[in-house]
Amino acid sequence: MRVQVLADLLEMLLDRQRQIRLSPLTQRGHRFRLRQFLRWLESEKDVRTPECLQRRHLDAWLAYLNARQTWRKTPLRASSVNSYLGSVRVFLEYLAENGYIPHALATALPYVKTPNLLPTSVLTHAQVRKLLDRLPTDTPRRYRNRTMIEILYSSGLRASELLGLRLQDIDYAHTTLTVTGKGNKQRVVPIGRTALRFLETYIKAVRPYFLANRNETAVFLNRFGEKPSYHTLQGIIRYHVQHLSPAILVTAHTFRRSCATELLRGGANVYHVKDLMGHESLETMRHYARLTVVDLKKTHEKCHPRERDE
Repeated sequence: MRVQVLADLLEMLLDRQRQIRLSPLTQRGHRFRLRQFLRWLESEKDVRTPECLQRRHLDAWLAYLNARQTWRKTPLRASSVNSYLGSVRVFLEYLAENGYIPHALATALPYVKTPNLLPTSVLTHAQVRKLLDRLPTDTPRRYRNRTMIEILYSSGLRASELLGLRLQDIDYAHTTLTVTGKGNKQRVVPIGRTALRFLETYIKAVRPYFLANRNETAVFLNRFGEKPSYHTLQGIIRYHVQHLSPAILVTAHTFRRSCATELLRGGANVYHVKDLMGHESLETMRHYARLTVVDLKKTHEKCHPRERDE
């Protein structure tokens, strides 16, 4: 009987995730992080099979993650470390369920404590407006890029929701979009006038430049006439925001956070914002609510007469 190597078992897990229709974004994350984990096991510990895997290897992997630095020469955030740990735990649980490792080993990686910090990757409306005003629209590709960022900010979409938009998801009469979020759950979200104007022009005058298959229904297309990948979208955003402060790491999710934050700052009902974002509970909104408290404290310090006395 051939000895099962970890790399083969990983492919079996990924195949099972495809069969149960796990979110494509989640699948990509697991595949990326777990392949890194297996490469590290092989190069650093010479571990290739589940029989060789021991608790000390997992402890060493956790120490490696805690010491690892980003391209900005800063430590990985606790949330990033936990993303890696989550993927590895899924793999270990799969191995334990199929009898390749003891169950005790599958629970040997604890998550690291996440500090209760305010979101840092948030832009003010003035910053977003400055960014958008600087985005050129003189080519089809640039016009497409501007349209995507306008919609991310206007409707607070996740990257996967933006890239998954289809032509039939746009309701011009009611100025709404039907998006498919986590768990394939659909919701209807409003789109602002400016973003809708860009979207209409893109659909009528720009999208035909990218169209290779007349049956394609994806709204946004790359140069091959296909739906762009998540990494392509991130690359577009990095390219267009490189002139912003390096202290702010801007991603597609930054515009989603900024949308929610500005709505709350403007007095929007937190329940309405929760529904717009597609969150299951208000717990996910706690960071945004704390941001508005920060604004309130600044206003209090500036405007309260007793604070002025000080």
